[in-house]
Amino acid sequence: MGGFFGAVSKRSVISDVFFGTDYHSHLGTRRGGMAAYDEKIGLQKEIHNIENSPFRTKFDHVFDEMCGTSAIGCISDYDPQPKLVRSRLGTYAICMIGVINNAEELIEKYLSTYCGHFDAMTGGVVNSTELVAALINQKENFTEGIKFAQKSVDGTASILILKDDGNLIAARDRVGRLPVMVGKSEDGYCVTFESFAAQKLGYELTLELAPGEIVEINADGITQLAKGGGEMKICSFLWSYYGYPTSTYEGVNVEVMRCRNGEIMARNDEEAKNAEGVEYICGVPDSGTPHAIGYANKSGVPFARPFIKYTPTWARSFTPTHQDERNKVAKMKQIPIHDLIVDKNLLFVDDSIVRGTQIKKTVDFLYENGAAAVHMRSACPPIMYSCKYLNFSRATNDMELITRRIIMELEGEEGFNHLEEYSDTKTERGKKMRAAMCEKLNFKSLEFQSLDGIIEAIGIDRCKLCTYCWDGKE
Repeated sequence: MGGFFGAVSKRSVISDVFFGTDYHSHLGTRRGGMAAYDEKIGLQKEIHNIENSPFRTKFDHVFDEMCGTSAIGCISDYDPQPKLVRSRLGTYAICMIGVINNAEELIEKYLSTYCGHFDAMTGGVVNSTELVAALINQKENFTEGIKFAQKSVDGTASILILKDDGNLIAARDRVGRLPVMVGKSEDGYCVTFESFAAQKLGYELTLELAPGEIVEINADGITQLAKGGGEMKICSFLWSYYGYPTSTYEGVNVEVMRCRNGEIMARNDEEAKNAEGVEYICGVPDSGTPHAIGYANKSGVPFARPFIKYTPTWARSFTPTHQDERNKVAKMKQIPIHDLIVDKNLLFVDDSIVRGTQIKKTVDFLYENGAAAVHMRSACPPIMYSCKYLNFSRATNDMELITRRIIMELEGEEGFNHLEEYSDTKTERGKKMRAAMCEKLNFKSLEFQSLDGIIEAIGIDRCKLCTYCWDGKE
């Protein structure tokens, strides 16, 4: 995924951008970068690998080495950014969050048309942000260039640019799958993905860009360069999984939504009478916890934490590059509380079940430590399609998804013609899929939040939400 933060002011913004970018660290684990503009020095840039060290430890020296009254920062799970670009539009720094599915097609078209070149990374891969810049530079100005780039990209591209006059340009992707917000302080403005990052730094949120909207910002104000479009398809996973609990998107707070989502799941279980005898409601930490709290509050069954993640040294289980290392770290992080596990009938709520690998290890860990039964609830519907619009925890192909693999085992490829039935717990196919997953993953019982339920919990019109990973609808 990734996230960005930028600021422009009448004073130095290095501190604001340092902390604002660091507040996006939950969105990416591989690269962090900052670029700044100073009237005397011009544009400056630093990028570091953050796979085994948090952003703040790699960039704490920037207070001595960078200066400027405008700056941008980016956390990325893939490409190093921001990129510094010199073009006919001037010299500028740029970062992008999203995914480009047709990158090879765009690269070949650019190379054959302009006889230019790209700075290739390992394996000949081209940095997505550099590709976006190349598309922008084909037009006469930034506004037309950004529109052209976003129209050309099959996928998603939200863009933040720091110009060589110190101004910022922010553009939300064409259908608003990701948020872009603007905050105001006494001395200037900021641009952020996560709302709380702006608020924590003393900015008052004044504008949430509409899908496709482009603005230019300096210390004195905001200029709209392009109006936003009417269609919005904001990613529902913002609330159910990767958004930070303190953030608000389109007026809906993440933590509030997750608690409400848990309440709806408890209501569904109560009606179906399929969670009888459960002694504790538990969350798979961290993002499953608020869903579980909502479930517990509604059901009246006590909330408990039968195991705790040891985070002082292992803050993120997905930090190591190799899967076997990630698995080892994940195991080392889970510290059991035996009084809350031994002979207990537990119901866990996870934010989602994607491949099933990690949740199986967690359930085995609970049984190894004496659990009598482990029921599982997913805070979102069955994931039937790998996301093609964003690159956070994307499956490389649909067959990496546990749901697809189970359906293949049950019915072969014919089953893929009945995905809607498999998603529905009330159908025979839906019941068979859940039973097969229970057997494979060692659950006592399994249920998913319904599509209607998660939409109710978010509280935004269905037509404005992207639900592609659940129903395949674009």
